[in-house]
Amino acid sequence: MVFQFFVLLLFGALLLIVIVFRIIEPAYMMVFNKPLYLYFYLFPKKLTINQKQILVNEFPFYQRLSERKKIYFEHRVKEFINHYQFIGKEGLLVTDEMKVIIAGTYTLLTFGMRDYLIDLFKTIIIYPSVYFSNASQQYHKGEFNPIMKVVAFSWEDFVLGHKITNDNLNLGLHEFSHVLHFHCLKSNNPSAIIFFDEFNKVVKYYNDENLNKKLSENGYFREYAYENQFEFISVVLEHFFETPQVFKERYPELYQNVCSMINFKEDYFK
Repeated sequence: MVFQFFVLLLFGALLLIVIVFRIIEPAYMMVFNKPLYLYFYLFPKKLTINQKQILVNEFPFYQRLSERKKIYFEHRVKEFINHYQFIGKEGLLVTDEMKVIIAGTYTLLTFGMRDYLIDLFKTIIIYPSVYFSNASQQYHKGEFNPIMKVVAFSWEDFVLGHKITNDNLNLGLHEFSHVLHFHCLKSNNPSAIIFFDEFNKVVKYYNDENLNKKLSENGYFREYAYENQFEFISVVLEHFFETPQVFKERYPELYQNVCSMINFKEDYFK
């Protein structure tokens, strides 16, 4: 009798989960344009004191978060470090600081997404500076190779983009934006669906000849943005995080589209 009760209880719980994720959440997303929930960690992973201090020193975004959101941010940074392999090339020693800064950059970009760990890449390769890519037979500062499941960076250029926070050049954000874009075109998880829907609104500024011309003439987005849709999205996201106030003032509609695309909320800091 007791066994039957627990079986029924388990069945009921499973049925409830199915209802929530197959019926309630899609309806919720249609109304509010965001997942039903973002953060649910019974036992959030913790960073070491030194790792946490790196976040404090290197990420003003993290410093502004509410205490509860800081716990979520730290958990995601820790999970990222544990999930991906870091490899230094040409004699470069990968330090804990490198891992935290790279993981923090990725977490910043995906903080509004529930399913943030992406299997499109498994390895992060770090070169001391600009490197020759065997895949493209060209020199690169960074690249995402979905076939090899690799994201590669020139550490010199990664740090330069990270330290200068208002020039709209951020190598880490740029390459991780490529990963996120590629993932959301293929995935059907809630965050990816929302990203893709809003992406279509954002990319109209690239596809529409008149809008494209106005953007180009204004000069806010660098010329590289107009290479193709992938570069456009990555450059737009660099600007979104580096000079948000300027972006918001000049292109309020596009800014809101980007906010919706990555589910960026001002209440992160409350």
